[in-house]
Amino acid sequence: MSLLQYRTAGESHGPAMVSIVEGLPTGLPIDFGFIDSELRRRQGGYGRGGRQRIEQDSVEVLAGIRQGRTTAGPLAMAVRNRDSRLDDPDRTPAVTRPRPGHADLAGSMKFLTSDCRDVIERSSARETAARTAAGAAARCLLRRYGIESFAFLRGALDVVAAVEVDAESLPRIRDARDRSDLLCPDKVASEAIRARIRQAKEDRDTVGGLIEIHVFGVPPGLGACGGGEERLDARIGSAVLGVQAMKSVEIGLGRETALRRGSEVHDPISFDEARAAEPGLGFVRPTNHAGGLEGGMSNGMPIVVTAAMKPISTLLKGLPSVDLATRQAETSAYERSDICAAAAASVVLENVIAFEVARAFRAKFAGDSVEETDAQFAAYLDAARRLGGK
Repeated sequence: MSLLQYRTAGESHGPAMVSIVEGLPTGLPIDFGFIDSELRRRQGGYGRGGRQRIEQDSVEVLAGIRQGRTTAGPLAMAVRNRDSRLDDPDRTPAVTRPRPGHADLAGSMKFLTSDCRDVIERSSARETAARTAAGAAARCLLRRYGIESFAFLRGALDVVAAVEVDAESLPRIRDARDRSDLLCPDKVASEAIRARIRQAKEDRDTVGGLIEIHVFGVPPGLGACGGGEERLDARIGSAVLGVQAMKSVEIGLGRETALRRGSEVHDPISFDEARAAEPGLGFVRPTNHAGGLEGGMSNGMPIVVTAAMKPISTLLKGLPSVDLATRQAETSAYERSDICAAAAASVVLENVIAFEVARAFRAKFAGDSVEETDAQFAAYLDAARRLGGK
């Protein structure tokens, strides 16, 4: 049994974005309709650019599936690019005027080239289609054990949605989110954010956003406390900041914890035998300031993460820059882009965070087949519920 992990390949305007997932148990049913629906959601959101009218994202299975279930090999999926033109110099010309905020200049310096094109093609957020597919495949594993990931746009600029999410309200909040073209469950906030994006477009500018992610049904004990690289909070933080344009990540109260005393931060613990069937296995908390993670491990409460996405680096009006071919002052180059992609980014984060939870789940509940994983999970829950007490 290999560690659950994935890799992506492909360029923004190459033939396809490819995702290779290793470590899923053999015999796991994969819902490709669900994966395709997540890819379609990633393409949506008010403020997206013209590329989304060209692409019709869905996965093509290349390997690792037989009769709808995983085999002993890696799961390989491709998301074809309809706008494939990487080798056409007229349609994908050299770019020598780097965009402030993008990978252009740093990448050109790294690879010793005055043409930013190769850097642009690989650093593009188009790559998140492959990450979304990998995360959605991992969610097929999590859903088998009652674990569900959910994300939404919390706010943008000076607008913050007034909505609270918990397991009981999740169906209603999800429905409200899915009816919003900004994936924001607060109708008033959605209208205000839409107006901000519309004004930014008129100003030839861009907008970022605040994204909130919840993972429900996570049992206690996923992750590790003995090594920094295996801490679940560290893995989640890395996954979030690994998504293009993300500039900060907070778990639970996040930076607010630095502004409060310990008695105002840490979540008291009590035990209720009647709630032993819940993810906390009977251990309950009146608050969840820790965001479901303590000491690098899940504690039975929902995992709560907030991510900040910066505005898109490609501005219609451009920004001051330098032509790398001449070192003369110029305005930054324009590549077809979005005004705001925060709604789409919430879909990406919903799936990449789910992948890290699934990775920690597989590290604890190994087994080559899904039947072995089922048995290990059931045995753990039984032992955990008998811990201490009677």
